[in-house]
Order: sequence, then structure tokens, then C-alpha cells
Amino acid sequence: ATAASSLQIAAARPCISSPHRAFPTQFYIISSKVQKGKRAFIAGVADDNGYGWAIAKSLAAAGAEILVGTWVPALNIFETSLRRGKFDESRVLPDGSLMEITKVYPLDAVFDNLDAVPEDIKTNKRYAGSSNWTVQEVAESVKQDFGSIDILVHSLANGPEVSKPLLETSRNGYLAALSASSYSYVSLLKHFLPLMKPGGSSISLTYIASERIIPGYGGGMSSAKAALESDTRVLAFEAGRKNKIRVNTISAGPLRSRAAKAIGFIDTMIEYSMANAPLQKELSADEVGNTAAFLASPLASAITGAVIYVDNGLNAMGVGIDSPIFKDLNIPSDKH
Repeated sequence: ATAASSLQIAAARPCISSPHRAFPTQFYIISSKVQKGKRAFIAGVADDNGYGWAIAKSLAAAGAEILVGTWVPALNIFETSLRRGKFDESRVLPDGSLMEITKVYPLDAVFDNLDAVPEDIKTNKRYAGSSNWTVQEVAESVKQDFGSIDILVHSLANGPEVSKPLLETSRNGYLAALSASSYSYVSLLKHFLPLMKPGGSSISLTYIASERIIPGYGGGMSSAKAALESDTRVLAFEAGRKNKIRVNTISAGPLRSRAAKAIGFIDTMIEYSMANAPLQKELSADEVGNTAAFLASPLASAITGAVIYVDNGLNAMGVGIDSPIFKDLNIPSDKH
């Protein structure tokens, strides 16, 4: 699978989470019990280096029980690394304990049910040994194992032709990007909604390419993110009226995750952000995780249908001030 979301750039596998920075003490004090007794399912955790992991960690710090869905071909490596303690350093919570993941489910969110899976995937050796990994089957497994959840997180995307300009993107590549990155969220919420307790929350991850031109972020991924944001508003209405579930999306800035590195210019995007954003610092995955924990909590009980920007304010800028054109404006700048 080609990287595609955590610029947002993640692979057809779930988006993965990021550099480990200490949680702000004040966040932990405010939120340490706010999710106690709640259960979260995070679709899109395949290692400890992306937004999905950071969200799981913030929710765990706030007291939630954590379930994750991992892309089937990445499942064995993820579970082995978890079991052997390779993630222990990044599992440390503010109170010194380790984040516990109650259960890891195999998941391929591109397929709603087994009937939708083509034969070449069913017989693919990377899927051998795994079962019940379509969206419908995972939802049924979670219901059987736990009965209900309170929080649903969609942290995955894929654009098989993300490195191609839109004019060179094939129909199949374009539709694949929308299927994996946008419709997968509709499908997840559709199948998990009956399991969610009224008052629960659902969150996805988007990117500013949905509304601004980002050269190099191609293959239909910008269209997929635009669709995801539009769907967030419609789903907020439908899930809110149907089951009192809040639906929001976080527009996160560029992150130096493993998936993002695969696209080739993530370092450039981070440098651009640090040079041009109001806050001149590199974005931490924990900052996105903490925002997700807030949005999923009663502290955000009236927030739904929203796009929340966590990008050091880059979305507010109309020009790139690192251009030589602005050299004489004497704009304050940190040297980094």
C-alpha cells in the first residue's frame, strides 16, 4: 500500500502514530478521570509512530479502555512488537503506568463484509491465519466481546496513486483513495453506531489539502479528505439525531511518521510549517491525541460536525511568509 495520510499520510493500512513527548501535566490533571469507564475503538493503529497511537494513549491517560483495529498484513508485526516490549517506552502514561490495549482486532476497512472481498485478497498469504476482519465482522466481534463502545476513532487512509498529480490519476486510483480514506469512515460508523452508547463520540483525521492546494499530495487524496469533511457534517446530523453521537474531524498538521516518510517530502512540509505557521514549532502527535481526548469527552459535549485544526495555526495563513518577497517586512521569526 502506498502512503497517504499524515501529512495526513498513512497507508491502506491504518494510519499510525508519532514521536513520543511527555503529556502536559495540566492536561493529565484535567482529564485523568474524564473517560473513566469508557471504551474506545481506534481503527488504524499499526505501530507507535503516528496519530492513531497518540490518540489511543491520550484516551488511555484519560481513563478509557482501549481496543484497536490493525490492518491485517501489519497485524503480526504489531502484536509481536507489543508482546516483546518494543513499544514499552512509548506506552508510558503521565502517571508512570503503561497504556494497556485490551484487544487488537484484524481490520481491513476497505471491505464492508466478506461478500465484498475479492478472491485474490481472500487467498493472499498476508491475510492467511486471520478471520473476521471486514468492517461488519469486526463490529460484530466487538459487540460479542464487549457489548458496547463509547468512542470510535477513524485514523486510516490510503491513496495507491498519491504520488501522481491529479491529472495523471487513474479512475481506479481515485476511487480507491475515496474508498479507503473516506467511505471507510462512513462504513465504520454505520456498523459501530448500534454499539455506541448515547452521548458517545466519533472522530476522524483530515488534512488541509481538503481545501488548499498541496502539490505532491495527489492520487485523489485531496478529494478524499474533502469528502471526509463533508461526510463529517452529514454524519454529525444523522448520528446525532439517531443516537446522540457527536461526530468531529481533526485537521492535523504534518507529522514525521513512518507512513508519511514514504511519500518523500514530509520533511519539507514540516520545515514549511515551522517557517510559516503562527506557532514556530514541530507538531507533536500527542497534541493531536490530546485534542481527540478532549473532543471525545463531556468537556466537548456541544461540539459536533466540526473540523478542528491542530496544525500550529498554519491553516490561518494566506501566504507563505518565508518567500523572499516578504524579506523587508521585519516579521518576527524564531531561528530553528
